Amino acid sequence: MFNNKNKTILVTGCAGFIGSNFVPYFLEKYPNYNLVNLDLLTYAGDLENLKECETNSCYKFIKGDICNRELVEFIFSEYDIQGVIHFAAESHVDNSIKNPGVFVQTNVNGTFTLIDVAYKYWMEKPFTYKDEYQECRFHHISTDEVYGTLTLDPNDLFTEKTPYAPNSPYSASKASSDMIIRAYNETYGLNTVITNCSNNYGPKQHDEKLIPTIIRNALLGNPIPIYGDGKNIRDWLYVLDHCKGIDLVYHNGKTGETYNIGGRNERTNLQIVDRICEILEEYRSRDLMSRGETQLSSFHNKPYKELITFVADRAGHDRRYAIDATKLEQELGWKADENFDSGIVKTIEWYLEKYNS
Repeated sequence: MFNNKNKTILVTGCAGFIGSNFVPYFLEKYPNYNLVNLDLLTYAGDLENLKECETNSCYKFIKGDICNRELVEFIFSEYDIQGVIHFAAESHVDNSIKNPGVFVQTNVNGTFTLIDVAYKYWMEKPFTYKDEYQECRFHHISTDEVYGTLTLDPNDLFTEKTPYAPNSPYSASKASSDMIIRAYNETYGLNTVITNCSNNYGPKQHDEKLIPTIIRNALLGNPIPIYGDGKNIRDWLYVLDHCKGIDLVYHNGKTGETYNIGGRNERTNLQIVDRICEILEEYRSRDLMSRGETQLSSFHNKPYKELITFVADRAGHDRRYAIDATKLEQELGWKADENFDSGIVKTIEWYLEKYNS
């Protein structure tokens, strides 16, 4: 049973990658909050990611769909929700190309359902909060992909003022959800903030994503697939640094504002795979992976880089993303604790334990 003296926040989609890193961080830092996690547990969600939170009396999991208005209204009423941090989203670009309708349903309709229920639960009318809900806030987690693509000029960066130009069904659905959040702030005076992050990496990421795919295939001796020429550039953000940025914006960001969160770690996909292969070779040569010669590490003896295989490029593949996080750094004092070299080692070590267990 929750502590009734605590404020209760609804967090969505937290059996997924970023949310499952955020929840244990947040519960440890803020024992004065209760968290209700609403997650449908699609293929990308796994309650094993939150095993360390199961016995925490300030945490409750509810399986359900953010598009289910009746359920969302029940949760607001039953738990007296006084804040929302909205992670839940379909997020894999390849899947959005194959089945865009699911992305519109979850990312657009689901976001609308959540924020509309929040507005009607917290507010009497536009720009008038109910007395007991004056401090309630809706924090929407978005992506840098809504901005489209950048030139190769290193000075060309996404800022909070960059016009939206989404190029995939995924990014279009996230851009749409961002606009819904903005509209509820402008039209109704709802206290909202949006964060747009660059590519996250770290523990608990789904196997379909780039970095886990590289690590897993390398260990198995399978081809490591790289789209096109491998020169697409992304700005990589360690997931716990992202969680700390979300924390800062939720508590201290200005209402109606957007904050970009980026790691200032631009890498091409080829640089990513090369670095991971180098680290795995170092581990293999030091016999750190053996543990009695695990199955995964004993499948092959080829140099990992020889496994790199170029495959047909993805449709609408943006060339470069890079975030300017100056606003977050200067206004709220955020700074990434991990650079790519330190973060990727922590990430690889987590996946070695996962794949060798």
